[in-house]
Amino acid sequence: MKISGGICVRLVAVAATLLLGGCAGSGQGGLTGRRADVVSAALSQVGTPYRYGGNAPGRGLDCSGLTHYAYAVAGVPIPRSSQDQKASSWPVTAMGLRPGDLVFFGDGGNVSHVGLMVDSHRYVHASMSAQKVVLASVGSQYWRSHFMGAGTYLK
Repeated sequence: MKISGGICVRLVAVAATLLLGGCAGSGQGGLTGRRADVVSAALSQVGTPYRYGGNAPGRGLDCSGLTHYAYAVAGVPIPRSSQDQKASSWPVTAMGLRPGDLVFFGDGGNVSHVGLMVDSHRYVHASMSAQKVVLASVGSQYWRSHFMGAGTYLK
């Protein structure tokens, strides 16, 4: 049986959501209630088309629209833009990143992109170049060179 790319991406997102949901009750990996909800909501959007200014889950999201949506699902209101999300979040060190924390990227001192950590190495984000919501590694050379900090709205 052949599975199309879009269906395969959705299956991976569902499997990751189920796996993370199973960890939520046990507290493994620091993933608890709201953190699990934020991560699950963000992963549910993998494959959603990228749309500049987008805030329509399943139809079109930009990077800060994705993080705004994921936190809203968990009942945590956050600002809409990536710059405002960074400015008002509690700072997190790169070594202290946990699932549900936000990672900020940019050039020349200006934040222009945000993603949401799903585990210790990967984050989910609405990628302009991929034209959809995808998983990426924070360890890739491109993202390391554009990293501008991390923050959270979760204790």
